[in-house]
Amino acid sequence: MKAPLNVIGTPLKPCSHAPLTGWFRDGSCNTDDNDRGSHTVAAQVTPDFLRFLQQQGNDLVTPAPQHGFPGLKAGDRWCVCAGSWYQAYRAGVACPVDLEATHAAALRSVPLEALMAHALPSVEA
Repeated sequence: MKAPLNVIGTPLKPCSHAPLTGWFRDGSCNTDDNDRGSHTVAAQVTPDFLRFLQQQGNDLVTPAPQHGFPGLKAGDRWCVCAGSWYQAYRAGVACPVDLEATHAAALRSVPLEALMAHALPSVEA
């Protein structure tokens, strides 16, 4: 089985283990056909981004312990839905993204140029 790729064509890197994110809750923005929301954009959330999503009915701030969701605060990294991130981008409130941790499937909903315009600096190991 081939390793998943990110939007820049290299192997997908983890997004966050604290809080634990991802469609599979494995820290990665990996996806499959059951992920209807395409939780593929590795975002570093900001107050404006969180507020915007909340106004759209997607509350990522309030904890939901019954689903193992801690609630997010500014600075947390989280695999967000590609369409939601792009909606925030079009509204002028997109948050930074980690291109190396953003799954290539995000490109079905978001132009690479939009992601690149909000890219976090690459971290070399």
